[in-house]
Amino acid sequence: LRVALCLLCWAPAAVRAVPELGVWLETVNDKSGPLIFRKTMFSSTDIKFSVKSFHCSPPVKFTIMWHLKYHTCHNEYSNLEELSQKHELRVDEDFCDHYFKNVNCWTTKNENLDCNSDSQVFPSLNNKELIDIRNVSNQERSMDVVARTQKDGFHIFIVSIKTENTDASWNLNVSLSMIGPHGYISASDWPLMIFYMVMCIVYILYGILWLMWSACYWKDILRIQFWIAAVIFLGMLEKAVFYSEYQNINSTGLSTQGLLIFAELISAIKRTLARLLVIIVSLGYGIVKPRLGTVMHRVIGLGLLYLIFAAVEGVMRVIGGSNHLAVVVGDIILAVIDSIFVWFIFISLAQTMKTLRLRKNTVKFSLYRHFTNTLIFAVLASVVFMVWTTKTFRIAKCQSDWMERWVDDAFWSFLFSLILIVIMFLWRPSANNQRYAFMPLIDDSDDEIEEFMVTSENLALPVLVDSDEEIMTRSEMAEKMFSSEKIM
Repeated sequence: LRVALCLLCWAPAAVRAVPELGVWLETVNDKSGPLIFRKTMFSSTDIKFSVKSFHCSPPVKFTIMWHLKYHTCHNEYSNLEELSQKHELRVDEDFCDHYFKNVNCWTTKNENLDCNSDSQVFPSLNNKELIDIRNVSNQERSMDVVARTQKDGFHIFIVSIKTENTDASWNLNVSLSMIGPHGYISASDWPLMIFYMVMCIVYILYGILWLMWSACYWKDILRIQFWIAAVIFLGMLEKAVFYSEYQNINSTGLSTQGLLIFAELISAIKRTLARLLVIIVSLGYGIVKPRLGTVMHRVIGLGLLYLIFAAVEGVMRVIGGSNHLAVVVGDIILAVIDSIFVWFIFISLAQTMKTLRLRKNTVKFSLYRHFTNTLIFAVLASVVFMVWTTKTFRIAKCQSDWMERWVDDAFWSFLFSLILIVIMFLWRPSANNQRYAFMPLIDDSDDEIEEFMVTSENLALPVLVDSDEEIMTRSEMAEKMFSSEKIM
């Protein structure tokens, strides 16, 4: 188990990818190079290109060429954008011939396109072969379609705009859209959108179930059960916000950065609260201990530290991308904090179970044994999954499994939902809540008992008692301790 924990703590953390766009708005002028776009697309995805506004002085004639390349490996041709920024790619270059060797690459072009500042409309762009082949009932849908994909997978789309008059000054505001059978969403993000919708429904069902339990036994609710309710609510909100963002991209093709940042902040709060929940459960809060004292300060401090770095990492990933320096540093720091969380949890669990075993509290000991088994299963499942993702997505020479890429994001949410449902059933409100509530030993001092009762009254929670068998066991332990003190 120690080896598994070490792998869990120090393996590369999964980074949630920002969803791919479906619409781009770009500005091109006489000094611009080729435009390069990447997207994972379904077969029969229509690629539309149009000029929204233009300024040409003096009038010029354009030739616009499109190159559509299908490739099997995600990490292929990764240097094209860098070459374009260095102006090493020419607009008159035949990319299918020079770079892609005419393998799964298609080229089309429109020539002699007149651009005059006095004109109000730029000549329409289309691929006549696509329109002739296709029997389209809605003519508007076929407008500006310049290319169509033939396979599911990774695609590169390159637009080259050139003119014979190299001295002319011109400026074009262009629009590119890629709309597939399901909308603007990419083929790799489509399963993830469905996953977020399903998980949102699952958390709603969690909330309804927890609300029904709490309503039936509201007089016997334990303090730990309020934490569980908060985690359920934040999980439901997190999945709803992510689903709305993916649905927005599918409908409009554009991403709302503010909504993505809000989703990342909600996710950071939920992940922090989830870790704190597991820690305070492991410490026996409300079950073995009425309060955590100074330990609670360390737990909250660790949680705040995780929240700050998780929020910064999520926001910078949305703003600067997954390769941003702040994202990389944040991932390393979060991995270290997660390692502290994991060791803290299992050490606390061992101490709590040892206390329950010494007290011969079989009911609570059985409860924590099931919880420990659940966490061990989660750790082992995480290690197996990280070995698979590292082999498939990180060290593979050809990253071709785009259909499984969504699992890299979805697994952790799914795994925590399983842990949460186990916690819900183990700590569910019931008529037997008093069997799990904290009860001080009868040999404690009167001051400690009185202090505990005052604390319980301040929290508006009843002081719950253990079963008769457990009280008798504690009485025997107290008598033995009292006898040993007299002998000494």
